[in-house]
Amino acid sequence: MIGSLFLLVLVAGLAAGGVAFYGFEEFSKPGPLAANKIFEIDKGLGAPEIGAKLEEQGIIGNARIFSAGAYLTGGRSRLKAGEYEFQAKSSMQDVMNLLVSGKSIVYKVSIPEGWTSDMAVARLTENTILTGAIAVPPPEGSIMPDTYVFKRGMTRQKLVEDMQAAQTKLLDEVWAGHKTAIPLRTREQAVILASIVEKETSLADERPLIASVFMNRLNKHMRLQSDPTIIYGIVGGKGKLDHRLTKADITAPTPYNTYTIDGLPPGPIANPGRAALEAVVNPPDTSYLYFVADGTGGHAFASTLEEHNRNVAKWRDLTGNAASAAAAELDLSGQPAQAAATLPAIAPDSAVPVPDPKEAAAASGGTNAVPAAAAPAADSAKAAAGQTAPVEPKAEAKQPAATDSATAAPTPAADTAPANFKPGSVIKSGGQLIPIPRRKPKH
Repeated sequence: MIGSLFLLVLVAGLAAGGVAFYGFEEFSKPGPLAANKIFEIDKGLGAPEIGAKLEEQGIIGNARIFSAGAYLTGGRSRLKAGEYEFQAKSSMQDVMNLLVSGKSIVYKVSIPEGWTSDMAVARLTENTILTGAIAVPPPEGSIMPDTYVFKRGMTRQKLVEDMQAAQTKLLDEVWAGHKTAIPLRTREQAVILASIVEKETSLADERPLIASVFMNRLNKHMRLQSDPTIIYGIVGGKGKLDHRLTKADITAPTPYNTYTIDGLPPGPIANPGRAALEAVVNPPDTSYLYFVADGTGGHAFASTLEEHNRNVAKWRDLTGNAASAAAAELDLSGQPAQAAATLPAIAPDSAVPVPDPKEAAAASGGTNAVPAAAAPAADSAKAAAGQTAPVEPKAEAKQPAATDSATAAPTPAADTAPANFKPGSVIKSGGQLIPIPRRKPKH
């Protein structure tokens, strides 16, 4: 009797051991998946339900063995929902370990520095991995430009809130070390000016210099005169301006047009990044009051109007010949040229004629740096390149002497045209560039 019972127990033990050995072998051997597969595990599922779904998808071979193995190894209660990429031939043990780790697939979305909040909202709305609508659009300047990582199922509103929290944290950190001497009294003012600096240049080493220009102008109660603020006042952060800046744009008053308002605009014009924020809270000590495009993608900086006008003249020399050659084919309205000799030298793609800075000053009486009834000549040249230099306003302009090179009427230069000039070439006469029209081909 005892022997029979012992034998029964032994057989049962051997059977159980065989089952356990078989189960362990099945649990750890390569699975049936022929190629990598992405599959999402829904929230709220237990190990048996997860095992059934994995078996249904061909990721594992036996849901019961998967559930038992997860139970015996302690992983049953630690399986995490999410979207996973399961590798080909993964064993049930490999699958369980992946679900326990929670290393689900992540996605990225980037918001570049200088983007407006409308642009950021549009990008998040277009993303098909995110879910839900943005119930509360972020105010301008309130989100930190960065690359954000998220998982499938994250809501757009939650990601916006994360972006705003990141910007608040960044601003707290940057503002804590601001110079007390700068003419900015609040963090909000720092964001406003940083957004303008962000839009003025894409060169990292120029941001501090441009910030110093604006700081110096604020300290002298001079207007900022920044092109990006004009554009924002027209389009309101919704896309790009559909034309080059014109004199009408520069003089048209909007709450954001820093050619017509004093001080800072009422709010940011974009979302500035860390470098722009650091530039405005800790600007270098310079005497710069002006900057203009230098033809290389950067800017030339100046401390005086006379120096600035020389920089503008250099820029015009770099761009004038190409523009004049184009003017030989079309006049400013886009119609065929009537007479090449009557066309002014223009900056590339300019929407308006660009007068000579000295002639413009002389025409205004030779005492003001800026003509009262027209956009500043230096600014017009810079506006044609999409970048307007700040120009000293009438209220702040010093009265130069009549012989000052920035305001005196130019002395006509001797004609430099060769005796035999070719059609399509450009000559300089009387201080102006004159294109020679090409001959029309005979049909």
